[in-house]
Amino acid sequence: MTQIFAHRGYSASYAENTMTAFMEAEKAGADGLELDVQLTKDGEVVVIHDEKVDRTTSGNGYVKDFLFKELRKLNANKKGLKKEPIPSLREVLEWLQTNRMICNIELKNGLFPYEGMEEKVIRLVRSYKLEKRIVISSFNHYSIVYSYRLAPEIETAPLFYEGIYMPWVYADSIRAKGIHPKFSLISDEVIKSTLENGIAVRPYTVNKDTDMQRFFKIGCTAFITDDPVKAIKIRKKFEKRP
Repeated sequence: MTQIFAHRGYSASYAENTMTAFMEAEKAGADGLELDVQLTKDGEVVVIHDEKVDRTTSGNGYVKDFLFKELRKLNANKKGLKKEPIPSLREVLEWLQTNRMICNIELKNGLFPYEGMEEKVIRLVRSYKLEKRIVISSFNHYSIVYSYRLAPEIETAPLFYEGIYMPWVYADSIRAKGIHPKFSLISDEVIKSTLENGIAVRPYTVNKDTDMQRFFKIGCTAFITDDPVKAIKIRKKFEKRP
């Protein structure tokens, strides 16, 4: 059955990319998580989507200009009552050892090509022995290829903003075992052909009932959503069908 990945955790109801959002996604029954990583000034791998901290935290400025200890003082739960720190990837991986979730780590290295990011992420994944439960994705496909060369045992999946002709051929050429396309830009035919050619398809970011139903009907590998609770309710209806 199609898996459900919680986009930046259960971000429809909790502050994105926080431990609470990840834990609530697990409680809801999501099969996996999607999260984003960047590097601090002193080289710590942290979980945050934007290159700047302004939108999601109480601070201002670029992630890369903060030391890890400075970044930890910011509140990543701007709208909530409870203060939440920006998690380190280490913290998330440690927690993943307590469950069976899959984790899609998106390398946010398109704007700033963070030096050594791939090595650091892979070293952490290996140190927690989570290689089989991690998918590394990025819009930076050079980074995807480099990650595969460093760790062929960890699945990689390029992210796409646009439609790609025969994406299974492209994925195969860069040794990726999956693709993560923008959900509205991939047709049913292309999804089916990609799956038939042994490449996983996990579209992002799928939030409407009709779109979720479409991907369950096709039998997509997974999709990435802000609302895992809604997705699970819809999936249950599909599972009951004869």
